[in-house]
Amino acid sequence: MAHEERRQPDPVSPGGRSTSTTRHQIAELLRLKDNKERLISFWDQFNRKGREKVGVLKSLRNLALCSWLNIFLILIPLSWLAHFEQEKSAWGHQIVFIISLFAIIPLEHSFEYGGDQMRCYLGKDLGDIVVITLNNAVEATLGVILLVKCELILLKSTIIGVVILHLLLIPGVSFAMGGARIIQQDLHPHLTQLNHSMLTIGVLSLLLPFAFFTAVNSSFHPAGADLVSPINDAVRDKILDLSRGLAVLLLIVYICSRIYLHNPPGDELLLLYAAPNAPAALKQEAEKYKEKDPELNQWVCIIMLLVSLGLMATTAEWLVKSIEPVRENGDISEIWFGLILLPLVSFAADGVLAVGFFVRRLLRHFFKEPVPPTTLAHAEAIDLSIQFILFWMPLYVLIGWGTGKPLTLLFDMFEVALLIGSCFLVNYVTADSKTNWAEGSVLVIFYVMIGLCAWYYEGQAEVSVMSTCGTVAAAITSFIGNGGGDMSGVPGVAHLTHGAHH
Repeated sequence: MAHEERRQPDPVSPGGRSTSTTRHQIAELLRLKDNKERLISFWDQFNRKGREKVGVLKSLRNLALCSWLNIFLILIPLSWLAHFEQEKSAWGHQIVFIISLFAIIPLEHSFEYGGDQMRCYLGKDLGDIVVITLNNAVEATLGVILLVKCELILLKSTIIGVVILHLLLIPGVSFAMGGARIIQQDLHPHLTQLNHSMLTIGVLSLLLPFAFFTAVNSSFHPAGADLVSPINDAVRDKILDLSRGLAVLLLIVYICSRIYLHNPPGDELLLLYAAPNAPAALKQEAEKYKEKDPELNQWVCIIMLLVSLGLMATTAEWLVKSIEPVRENGDISEIWFGLILLPLVSFAADGVLAVGFFVRRLLRHFFKEPVPPTTLAHAEAIDLSIQFILFWMPLYVLIGWGTGKPLTLLFDMFEVALLIGSCFLVNYVTADSKTNWAEGSVLVIFYVMIGLCAWYYEGQAEVSVMSTCGTVAAAITSFIGNGGGDMSGVPGVAHLTHGAHH
């Protein structure tokens, strides 16, 4: 009898665990089936199964007539011609810079237009990633060209400038215009909270190398001991190593956040724009892209984007090559050039369209029936800044690692400070997931304040000499020899300079 009792299974027996395992396997199979159905649904949407497809000729006609900015396309061959003929004219560099600047405007718009068309084939969820990446294409290409040419100081300033442009000026203008006729506009609460976290860790990742360098720079030296300069190749190598480690970690953070956004956990696979707390206008916009008929064939759109990318990369290279002569002739500081002017190149197309849109709305408001204001605030520019600081910036560091360019995450103290301030202000303004025109004007005014301060700022000498492609000692010698200033106050620099002369 006792023997029979020992053979009876208890509630925690292997048999019970087997039943639990079987249920888990069934659940996993059902989830795989759901994923397969989602993949089939995505492919049907991409191929527009059961719906009218856009022809090639119609696509080309719509592409040619999509915007009046296409008039500027004629400037692309002119910018190339000016580049190859600039040696024959004393004003060659200025002409190349101006023509290339305006030639990029229609290409920037083509990325935005093409990305919006791809939303109809990819859906709003995946289409948002494509749109964000394409909207960063000009800035990303400029960054790669600056890195290849080893313009590291200008590259760092441009990175900060692009981020604060997308944090302050663009959303500020959007909030101010969108909230002009409504008490407040809504943001997605969940996306806003995630953006706060992503933006904060991106900013803090720049604070760490600066804190490391500052701590080394201010280390206590015992009386009588030889001063060892913190501005040397050994310290730069350490900062390079930690920058590359931070770059990998930032990429992991960005990838994890995108997986979470576009493949959220849970059995229902609930998309964030369909969440219960999502604004009603956002849900309507997501449904609109499911039913919206595209103006371009998907393959024509992809080819157009690839051609535009090639044209933009070449035109941007001519623009970068003309930067130094234009900057020197205009007596413009490198910091202001990177922080303000170059980032505004990417905003030129959107800025021109925004002004035209505002004028049309204003005229319609006074002479026709006004358009009802929307309750949805447009803050896609903040997503652009997050991608740039969490994806493109660390990618530049890794590309520099592979190409022998010593790009670090050690940024100028002024740039780090204004980035922290911008992050704080944006997070504070969007903390309640609501915006209004007054808060938008605050963002714009703070951007103007930054531009004003940057105009008079000459840069931090220590960071400048640590951001060169040669040796640090040679950079110090060149800096002092070119009248860059006196660095004798930095411990050990005089000894380093003396060694470089020998």
